[in-house]
Amino acid sequence: MTVTDSNLPPTGRDSLTDDLRWRGLIQDSTDPEELTTLLDGPAATFYVGFDPTAPSLHVGHLMQVATARRLQLVGHRPLLLVGGATGQIGDPKESAERTLNSPEVVAGWVQRIRDQLAPFVSYTGDNAARLVNNLDWTGEMSVVEFLRDVGKHFPVNRMLAREVVRARLETGISFTEFSYQLLQSHDFFELHRRYGCQLQFGGSDQWGNITAGVDYVRRRGLGPVQAFTTPLVTKSDGAKFGKTEGGAVWLDPEMTSPYAFYQFWVNVDDRDVSRYLRYFSFRSRAELEALEKETAERPAARAAQRALAEELTTLVHGEREMAQVVAASQALFGRGSLTELSAATLRSALAEAGLVHLDELPDVAGLLKESGLVSGLKEARRVITEGGAYVNNTRVTEVDAVVSPADLLHGRYLVLRRGKRSFAGVELRK
Repeated sequence: MTVTDSNLPPTGRDSLTDDLRWRGLIQDSTDPEELTTLLDGPAATFYVGFDPTAPSLHVGHLMQVATARRLQLVGHRPLLLVGGATGQIGDPKESAERTLNSPEVVAGWVQRIRDQLAPFVSYTGDNAARLVNNLDWTGEMSVVEFLRDVGKHFPVNRMLAREVVRARLETGISFTEFSYQLLQSHDFFELHRRYGCQLQFGGSDQWGNITAGVDYVRRRGLGPVQAFTTPLVTKSDGAKFGKTEGGAVWLDPEMTSPYAFYQFWVNVDDRDVSRYLRYFSFRSRAELEALEKETAERPAARAAQRALAEELTTLVHGEREMAQVVAASQALFGRGSLTELSAATLRSALAEAGLVHLDELPDVAGLLKESGLVSGLKEARRVITEGGAYVNNTRVTEVDAVVSPADLLHGRYLVLRRGKRSFAGVELRK
């Protein structure tokens, strides 16, 4: 099967397996030859799972979401599993027992995550995506049925050999978390039985669970089924991918604004951007190689970062939000109109730069000091005298200049800038 035009953008002209391997998206697989036959053959049904352990997916989930999109692009049928059951248990962590959330909380998160997956796949056509919830088949099982029909197929010695379980044996692990592997494996069996699912993929940290599921389907007399894992996304400097000083980068715009989301990708390290483009972008190989070359020759232009930021922000938040984000990025540095920005976009952009809240407005020198752009009033006056102070992108030249309520954007915001690159925001409390 080749990557061709469909109801979603094409990724290129190589076979799907060639494309996935070139992008570095296949780390481990159960049977490389059989996997290639499955991926490059007629339409097959596959699944990838997302546990609702938070109110939103974050950028760490994008690897699996984007990979599911790639498979659908060539005609395969996605089953997007949101773990209403497994989300109440939690895959074992290496450090300590998870905090369990109530069924009501998890149910609310399930719906939010379902909504967040919608922009990435198509729910129409011959290979329409289907959202499934493992609570539908797990919730109706009795304890006896679970132990008899599922538990008997899992040798405990194999389960103990799993790295994360071994790491927890000294400090202790509950049967609740220990049983997670059984639940995930049973998901593969049920999806194979109900929908003819032939393939599962996930992150490389899920390899033990995934191969246990492949083996479990075989032990139940069904199959064959295949599986592969994608690599864990890392940063070259050793920092955790998807984390900033403010915490995780979420897909929910209420938890991470579209502007902050865009800035996360724009600020990707040059050492990482080519790899991230291959992982997450749907541009062709030729386009990506051209961006990689441009980055190597002119890194200061950040062409690859901007291309990645624009593509992913559009995909996650839509074209309208993307246009606002780009307009804000330009306007804050004097290359566009601040008055054309929505209040929400302006505030989120200023919050990223540094937003101070005032009950009243001092003169411009005082605003520069309060915003942190200068250390004191003496320095503020010097900056103004030298022509380096701006309010709402208008240069201020008088050391005793003041602003009026009419200068406030959306009735409450000011954009202060020192020189070309340093800016901050002021919000007048009301």
